[in-house]
Amino acid sequence: MNIIALVKQVPDTETRIKIKAGTTEIEREGVNMVLNPYDEFGVEEALKIKESKGGSVVVITMGEAKAEEAVRTALAMGADRAIRLDGAEFLGADAFATAKALSKAVSGEQYDLIFCGKQAVDDDCAQVGTLVSAMLGIPCVNMVTKLEVGDGSVKATREIEGGVEIIEVPTPCVITAHKGLNEPRYPSLPGIMKAKKKELKPVALGALGLAADEVGAAGSKSFITALEMPPERKAGQIFEGEAAEIVPKVVNLLRDEAKII
Repeated sequence: MNIIALVKQVPDTETRIKIKAGTTEIEREGVNMVLNPYDEFGVEEALKIKESKGGSVVVITMGEAKAEEAVRTALAMGADRAIRLDGAEFLGADAFATAKALSKAVSGEQYDLIFCGKQAVDDDCAQVGTLVSAMLGIPCVNMVTKLEVGDGSVKATREIEGGVEIIEVPTPCVITAHKGLNEPRYPSLPGIMKAKKKELKPVALGALGLAADEVGAAGSKSFITALEMPPERKAGQIFEGEAAEIVPKVVNLLRDEAKII
C-alpha cells in the first residue's frame, strides 16, 4: 500500500511557552520543537501497515527549514521519503490554507491511505485532516483508536461520547489518529543514520499549481487577533491534621468558596 503521513512540527508540551511582545506569535528561540505527538501515531500506523502489506510511506509537512527536524524523526522511524512545502508564501496559514497546500501536494502522489494526527498540540484546531479529505473528495474517519485494513476498505474504531463507533469506508481515505491507536516506536540508531540519506524534497509554491493568495496568511479564512497566557493559578491550600478535622473544612471551602458542591 502507498501511504502518506501528514505531519507538523510543534513546541514540546513540556517546554515553557512565551509570547512575543506585541504579537500573536510564540517565542521560538530556545523552544524545543518536536514531531506532533498525534502525528506520531499516524506515522507509526502507516509503518505497521507497510510492514505487513508492503508498499511505501511518504511524509509531507509544511514549514520553514527547521521543520525538517520533525520530518527526519519520521524518516528515522522508517518512512521512505519526505516532502516539505517550502516558501515564505506558506507562512501564517490557518487550517484551511494549510489543508489547501497539503491536499495539492498529496494529489501529486499515489496513495491508498492518508494519516495525520487528530489535532496539533499547538493550535488544537483539529480541522486539517477533515479539510484535506474534503478537498480530495475522499472519506475521512476522525479520532481513530483501532484500524483494520482490508481489500479496498478499512474498518476504523473511533471514540464517541459514552462509547465507540465502528465505521467501514473505502480506500483511499483519510484517518486522523488518536492516542491508543498504537505505541510509536523510538527511532533506532541505524534508523537515524539512514534518515540522513533519505530523500527530503523541498517543494516550492509554483510546483503545486497554486497562486500566492491561495496559501499562507493570504489564503486563510480565520485569523488570530490576540494571544495571551492563561492567568496564573492561585497557590493551593494544604490541610494538616486528623481526617475528622480536615474533611468538614474542605467541604465548607468547596461549597462556600469554590462553589462546586
